[in-house]
Amino acid sequence: MEKSCSLLVHFDKGTPAIANEIKEALEGNDMPAKIDAMMKAIMLLLNGETLPQLFITIIRYVLPSEDHTIQKLLLLYLEIIEKTDAKGRVLPEMILICQNLRNNLQHPNEYIRGVTLRFLCRLKETEIIEPLIPSVLQNLEHRHPFIRRNAILAVMSIYKLPQGEQILGDAPDMIEKVLLTEQDQSAKRNAFLMLFNCAQDRAINYLLTHIERVSEWGDMLQMVVLELIRKVCRTNRGEKGKYIKIIISLLNVPSTAVIYECAGTLVSLSSAPTAIRAAANTYCQLLLSQSDNNVKLIVLDRLNELKSSHRDILVDLIMDVLRALSSPNLDIRRKTLDIVLDLITPRNINEVVLTLKKEVVKTQSGELEKNGEYRQMLIQAIHSCAIKFPEVASTVVHLLMDFLGDSNVGSAVDVIVFVREIIETNPKLRVSIITRLLDTFYQIRAARVCTCALWIIGEYCLSLSEVGSGIATIKQCLGELPFYSVSEEEEATESSKKDNQVNSITLSSKRPAILADGTYATQSAASETTFSPPTLVQGSLTSGNLRTLLLTGDFFLGAVVACTLTKLLLRLEEVQQSKVEVNKESTRALLIMVSMLQLGQSSVLPHPIDNDSYDRIVLCIRLLCNTGDEIRKIWLQSCRQSFVQMLSEKQLQETQEIKANIKVSSTETGVIFGNIVYETSNVHERTVVVLNDIHIDIMDYISPAVCGDVAFRTMWAEFEWENKVAVNTVIQDEKDFLDHIIKSTNMKCLTAPSALDGECGFLAANLYAKSVFGEDALVNVSIEKQADGKLSGYIRIRSKTQGIALSLGDKITLKQKGGS
Repeated sequence: MEKSCSLLVHFDKGTPAIANEIKEALEGNDMPAKIDAMMKAIMLLLNGETLPQLFITIIRYVLPSEDHTIQKLLLLYLEIIEKTDAKGRVLPEMILICQNLRNNLQHPNEYIRGVTLRFLCRLKETEIIEPLIPSVLQNLEHRHPFIRRNAILAVMSIYKLPQGEQILGDAPDMIEKVLLTEQDQSAKRNAFLMLFNCAQDRAINYLLTHIERVSEWGDMLQMVVLELIRKVCRTNRGEKGKYIKIIISLLNVPSTAVIYECAGTLVSLSSAPTAIRAAANTYCQLLLSQSDNNVKLIVLDRLNELKSSHRDILVDLIMDVLRALSSPNLDIRRKTLDIVLDLITPRNINEVVLTLKKEVVKTQSGELEKNGEYRQMLIQAIHSCAIKFPEVASTVVHLLMDFLGDSNVGSAVDVIVFVREIIETNPKLRVSIITRLLDTFYQIRAARVCTCALWIIGEYCLSLSEVGSGIATIKQCLGELPFYSVSEEEEATESSKKDNQVNSITLSSKRPAILADGTYATQSAASETTFSPPTLVQGSLTSGNLRTLLLTGDFFLGAVVACTLTKLLLRLEEVQQSKVEVNKESTRALLIMVSMLQLGQSSVLPHPIDNDSYDRIVLCIRLLCNTGDEIRKIWLQSCRQSFVQMLSEKQLQETQEIKANIKVSSTETGVIFGNIVYETSNVHERTVVVLNDIHIDIMDYISPAVCGDVAFRTMWAEFEWENKVAVNTVIQDEKDFLDHIIKSTNMKCLTAPSALDGECGFLAANLYAKSVFGEDALVNVSIEKQADGKLSGYIRIRSKTQGIALSLGDKITLKQKGGS
C-alpha cells in the first residue's frame, strides 16, 4: 500500500550512497560530513530504502548534538522512518526518542522548541505524543510568539488525531483562552484556525462577539474568517445575511489578498445585484492596482466567470475593464478584449470604439516590439464591433485604412478584410472608402493584401471617375513596360548556365531621361532582387509595389491584376460614351497582360509562370477581345452576389443553435461536463467549444428499493465511501423526522414498523434506494431525543461511488431542518 508523504527532496540516483559510508560519517566528529550523511540518509529513505542499521547510530551520535542544522535533519529523519510494526503497534525503540523530544520542547533555544513543535504536527502515533502533551501545553504561554504559534498548531494536530479528544479533551477551552489574550497576529490566526477546525461553534461565537473589530485584525486571521464564513453559509444558508456585512466591511482593508477572497466569497454566497456589483468593482480595482501579470490574468478569469452569470452588472463596468489594456502583456490584452467584446451594447459602443481607436493610434509609436500583434488584435476587435453595430463603421474604417501598408501582414490582412465587408454592408461609405483605397494603394506591401484590395477596386469602382482612377492606380503601381529588357534576359541566360544556383538577379525598367544638353536618352534603372521568398515590399510612388511583387515571381497577383483590369474595362464600356477612350484603355490593358505572360515565360526569373495563373491571364485577354452579355453579367454581377451570399451565411452561422441528446452512464458527481469538438473542410485544426456545467439533482435518478438485512450489512461493510451528516432539525418527534428524511431522499425504510413502535427516546433505522444506473445507496439514521426536546444524532450514507454519497449528504443537509 502506498504511504502518505509530507516531505519531498530531489534525489540524484546517479550516485547512490552506501549505508556503511553514511554510518561512518555519522560516527565521526566532522560536522559538515555528519550533516551531509544525514541528508543522504533522508533521501535514501524517501526513495524506498529502509536502513534499519542506522537508527541506533543516529540515536547515539546524532541525537545529542546541539547543532541546529543537525537537529532539524534529525526531526526530518524521525518524520519519515517507519515507527510501527506490521500490526500497527509502535516499535519499542521509538521510546528512545520521547525523552529527546521532551528535552527539545523545554530547550532554552527558541528555534529548537519551534521546529520540534512543528514536527509534532506531523506525528500520528499517540503512544509517542501522549507523554509530551504537558510540555506542549507549557509552550502555549511561552514569551516568544514563534513558539506559541507552533504550540497552538501542535495542539490542533493532536486534538484531530483519532484519540485526540480523549488525551486532550479540554484543548478548545485552552485555545479559546489563548485567543482572547494573544497579541501576536500569527498566533492569533492559528488559535482561530484551531477553533474553526475543531470547535466551530466557539469560532463563530468569537467572531460574532468581536464583529466590529474584524476589519482591524491581521490579514492572515481575516483569511481564516472568510473561510469560516464560506463553510458556515454552505451548511446553513439562512444565516448568510449577518455574515455578508462582515464581508462588505473587509472589502476596504489594505490587504489585496483579503479583498480578492472577499469578492470571491460574495459571489459564491449571494446573487444580489448589490453584492455582485461590489465584487465586480473590487476585481476591477485589483486589475488596475496590481502590477503582477499573473494576478491580472487571475482577476480577468474571475471577471469572465461573472460575465457569464451577471452580464448586466458588468456592462456598467466595461470602461474600467478596458483600462487593463494599459498593460504591455499581450495575454492580458487579449483576455481583456475577449471580455469587453461580449459586454458591448448600443449604450456603450461609442465609448468602447473610441478607446480602441486611441489604442490603435498608440501602436504607431513603435516603442514596443509586439505593437504589430497588438494592433492586429485591436483591428479584429473593432471589426467585431462594426459587425454588431454597423453605425460605428464610419468612425473607424478610414483610421484603419492607414494600416494597409503595415509591416505586420496579419494586421494588414485583417484591415482589408474589414474594409471589404464594410463596403458591402454600408453602401453610404462606398465612395469614401474607394477614394481612400485608391489614394493609399501604393503603400500596400503584402501580396495577400494587394489581391484583396484589387478585388475591391474591381467590384466597387462604379462611376466613370472611379473606374478611371482605378485603372490609373494599377498602371502607376505596375510601372513602365516592359518588365525586362532583351539584353537582361540574355545576361540572365548566360549567368544561369555558369551557375545554376542563382541567388539574385538584376532587373531593370526603362524610362526617358533628360540630359544636360536638353536631349532625351533611355535610362535603365537596375535593382537587385533576392529570391528567398519575400512577402513584403516597400511601396512608393516611384517604384510600384505591384511591379516589385511581380518581379519576385508572384504570378497569382498578376492574374488578379488581369482580372481587375478586365472588370474595370467592362464597366468602362458601360459608363464611358467615347468608344475611342475605351479602346485606348483596352489596348493598354492587353499590353500589360501580354507583358506579364512574357515575363513569366522568360528566363529572367528562376521559376516560370504556373499554369493556373497563365490560364487566368489568357482568359482575360480573350474576354477583352470578344465580350458578350452573358460573360459581362458573370464578371460584373455574379462575383458580387457570391460575396453577399457568403456574408449572409457567415451571419447565419454565428446565430445557429445546436440541440443534442446527452447519454449519461454513471452518477459520479451529479455534474455533466462536456464540449463540442468539430473540424471544418478548409481548416485541418480541431475547434473545441467548452460547454457550461449541467448540475443534476439526485432525486431525478434515484428511487426506493428493497434488499434483505444480510445483503444490506454486506454492502455496508464493502462500500468505501461514507458521508456522515449531523442531525440539525427543528422537528422534535423521532418518527416524524424519519418520515421527513424518507420523503426528502426518496428512499425505502428497511426497518420493520414494529421495531419503530414505542417511546424510548431513541430511534435507529436503515434506508435503501437505487439509482437508474443500478448503483446502491445505503443510509443509517440514528437519533436520540435530548432533555430539552431537541433531536441529536447522525445520518450516515454509504455508497460505492463518491457522487451518490456526497449528493445524498447535501440533499439531507438541505432538507433535514423540516423545510420544503
